[in-house]
Amino acid sequence: MGPAMTAEHKGESGKVGLISRVTARLARSGSELEAHDLQEDTGRLGGTPIADLVDRSEASVCGVVRSVTLRPRVNVPALVAEIYDGSQTLNLIWLGRRRIRGIVPGTYLSAHGRVTYRHGTPVIFNPAYEIRPERGH
Repeated sequence: MGPAMTAEHKGESGKVGLISRVTARLARSGSELEAHDLQEDTGRLGGTPIADLVDRSEASVCGVVRSVTLRPRVNVPALVAEIYDGSQTLNLIWLGRRRIRGIVPGTYLSAHGRVTYRHGTPVIFNPAYEIRPERGH
């Protein structure tokens, strides 16, 4: 902005910037908006984006549960919750559990534990977790 710009012009450029941001947001798909909002929530809650996790390191992640499945193992059941934080998915696996109240698709939670990769997917076994009813707001 040059020094010769009037206050009227400054106000107009601010409006144009706001309109372009709103238009860009409206042009995004619903899944892109959800991903953006989830990534903001992860940052606000101090979590590490799942896409940035390092194998065999401890991490705190946040995300929405996409699916919950019970995978029978040879001797021990395993409850698997797939969470998504807007960048990638991660599996939380609780060995010896058949269900955990409150962990259902659509639940937003934070989890902490040691990350490992199985078949290219990050996994945390038996994580500490907290159900977050307000998604970090």
